[in-house]
Order: sequence, then structure tokens, then C-alpha cells
Amino acid sequence: MVDDGLPRAVDRGIDLVYGGGSIGLMGLVSHAVHDGGRHVIGVIPRSLMPREVTGEPVGEVRAVSGMHERKAEMARFADAFIALPGGYGTLEELLEVITWAQLGIHKKPVGLLNVDGFYDPLLSFIDMAVNEGFIKEDARRIIISAPTAKELVLKLEEYVPEYEVGLVWEDQMPPACSFAPELEPGITSS
Repeated sequence: MVDDGLPRAVDRGIDLVYGGGSIGLMGLVSHAVHDGGRHVIGVIPRSLMPREVTGEPVGEVRAVSGMHERKAEMARFADAFIALPGGYGTLEELLEVITWAQLGIHKKPVGLLNVDGFYDPLLSFIDMAVNEGFIKEDARRIIISAPTAKELVLKLEEYVPEYEVGLVWEDQMPPACSFAPELEPGITSS
């Protein structure tokens, strides 16, 4: 499924930053990139390590405290984002980096590897949201899709962002609110 573009990506010097697991499609991709001599950084929440890392870790593995920190770390090291066919976690990460682009947090390209039309229903939904006025036309162009890894990498390299970078979470976040009740002295929460 993703083999067609991997040797070419490795030959072009493309490294990998990913969620750190050794299972599924990304496990296969991480091994292929690492075996091709490229740098691999896996970023994984400590709580997911027993479930998603089996056997010997691939490349450099960075353990983080949670999902938001995982996505922020991956975004910090990545030059682009590519979503392979996947489930809820893939969709959540994909929509977050699209939103970050729309808000101007980054100018990095966001790609969908649309193998056998896997993402066609999602793209149709997004097009409908554009037609109904929920998503702006220029925001639709944040997403780049292609049926092969080779074609997707070429499109990502040609990407020109339409949004200005400006919003930085750490500088823009209001003070944290706690909805938890105040604890009495001597009582701690776990």
C-alpha cells in the first residue's frame, strides 16, 4: 500500500517523525525508513507504550506525558504531515493539524495518502461543509491528497501555504481553569 513511494522518499533523504508505535501501517513505515538509513523519531505517551510498542523500538523514541504533548512534539520536529489510512486516532491528529494550519500555528503541508479512495468520504464531507459555508474555500486547500506516496510527496513539496503564522499556543493560552472542587487540607487527588 505505501511501498511505492518509500524507497524514493528514503533516497531523497526524508526522515520520519511519527507516533512511536511499532504496530500497524506506521510500524511498517517506521521500519522501512529506519532500514533505509534515515532518522526516525517516535513520540509516544508513556501510557500507550505497553500497548503500541512491541519488540525492539525503532530509531529514537521520546516518551511524553499525554496526547497533546505527543502532537505538539511531532509538529515541532515535522516539516509536513501525512495521514495514512487509519481510525479515530488518525482522524483526530489529522483534524488537529488542519485546524492548526487554519489558525496560523504552522505553515506545514498536510497530506492524505488516499489509497483506493479511502479518504474520499472524508473529502466529500469537507467539500459539503465548504458548500454549506462551514469551512472557507481557502481552508479546504490546506488538505493535499494523492493515491500514491510518490505523488503525495511531490504535491507536498510544491505546497504554498495560504495562511500566515501568528498564533502560538503557549503565548495565547489563558490561565488554566480548574473545574475540580477545592480539596480540604490534607486530602490529595490521584
